[in-house]
Amino acid sequence: MWQIGFDNEAYIQKQSEQIRKRIKEFGGKLYLEFGGKLFDDYHASRVLPGFKPDSKVLMLKNLGEDVEVVIVISALDIEKNKVRGDLGITYDSDVLRLIDAFREIGLYVGSVVISKFKEQPSAMAFKKKLESLGMKVYLHRLIDGYPLNVSHVVSEEGFGKNEFIETSRPLVVVTAPGPGSGKMATCLSQLYHDYLHGVSAGYAKFETFPIWNIPLKHPVNLAYEAATADLDDVNMIDPYHLEAYGETTVNYNRDVEVFPVLRTMFEKILGQSPYKSPTDMGVNMAGNCIVDDEAVKKASRDEIVRRYFSALCEQRMGRGSKEAVNKIELLMNQAGVCVSDRAVVTAAYEKTKASDMQPVVAIELPDGQIVTGRNKNLLGASAAALLNAVKVLGGIDDDVYLISPEVIEPIQKLKTEILGNHNPRLHSDEVLIALTVSAAQSEVASLATKQLKKLRNCEAHSTVILSQVDLDVYRKLGINVTCEPKHQTKKLYHK
Repeated sequence: MWQIGFDNEAYIQKQSEQIRKRIKEFGGKLYLEFGGKLFDDYHASRVLPGFKPDSKVLMLKNLGEDVEVVIVISALDIEKNKVRGDLGITYDSDVLRLIDAFREIGLYVGSVVISKFKEQPSAMAFKKKLESLGMKVYLHRLIDGYPLNVSHVVSEEGFGKNEFIETSRPLVVVTAPGPGSGKMATCLSQLYHDYLHGVSAGYAKFETFPIWNIPLKHPVNLAYEAATADLDDVNMIDPYHLEAYGETTVNYNRDVEVFPVLRTMFEKILGQSPYKSPTDMGVNMAGNCIVDDEAVKKASRDEIVRRYFSALCEQRMGRGSKEAVNKIELLMNQAGVCVSDRAVVTAAYEKTKASDMQPVVAIELPDGQIVTGRNKNLLGASAAALLNAVKVLGGIDDDVYLISPEVIEPIQKLKTEILGNHNPRLHSDEVLIALTVSAAQSEVASLATKQLKKLRNCEAHSTVILSQVDLDVYRKLGINVTCEPKHQTKKLYHK
């Protein structure tokens, strides 16, 4: 059962106040490195039930006219066509998506920075494309010895070669399509140039996870390690904060390891470091808005198991590693959870055994009842499970056809005879379209359609790896779905 454990309204208010306070501390100008996802932060909404996926954006909107957004993309990522795993689009495409998304909610995007630049042809082409669309683009060079060779980095031959980003607002939010894009280097480069121009400015970091003011082994922080298992991030006690203040706080290894270098950079740029620890640099207030710790712990333990299945599937598809799987297994042990704690897993196993090992999807409804769907002549397992779920939620008899075969069969012919698909079964998106069309003439189908919104925050498990289109539909419906690490067929190529 889904239970709220996080006060989202308090979070937006407290977070906005904390950032305004930090701006004042630095004389009215702050470069805020924004880690994690600004839009659609579904990880945070899963481990902090009550956290809205767009909370960070709402917080920035709360700061209004003070905000200017700078988007950073690495030329190295452009060159290798790096793809966002959650959206399935390249980083350069995501830059365009982010610009549109910010503009749609009234936030000002001042410019795009192409970092780690070394005359890469694809980066040059992307720069030209952005400029043709009316965007300001700045180039930041790949600096030899960054970040360890501080004397070189903080010099005319280091940050000095970067183009100075012209900004006009007190809060400059520096964000990126993904990790490793060069956000921190962009912020520090700006501090260097501002100092040369006699402008007072500061730097702060916004990272939702790990949450600094809850225990190191709290399930929320363990879930963050599981989410970043492929990055080798490790949560740890911040030794610099403990030494400076005698207080135990949580940070992660990369920030702790690089802090001595950052402190030296601050001293070289500003004359002294404004921070005594990595924790000092942060402005995250999420830990202050947890209102039901037990609900948050349960949600986070569930997320660790989900991440385990995700890592197994990534390894099976050649995109992940055994090391990531092993790490999450250790985190599961620390959190005291196992795969059988996920009720839909056991239900899916049992149903597939009773169905001659046909693919099965199990969905746990809000009241704890579990419904299943398996492959049929007309429908795939994921589509069948959705129809069975809305039947139960709507009190519709199992024998009732929500979509008549006369509606489904022409769609199958379109798929196989005209579009050339080999699989005639309807995917989740196709069956929902057919259901919606049927609802125009069928009261029962209309009733079923109205139940779809009740599936948000439900859990699901598939005994095979689902197609991307099915995964996308479940995600959009708000269903937390996991898959067994095996394909339905033995083919080498899977869409």
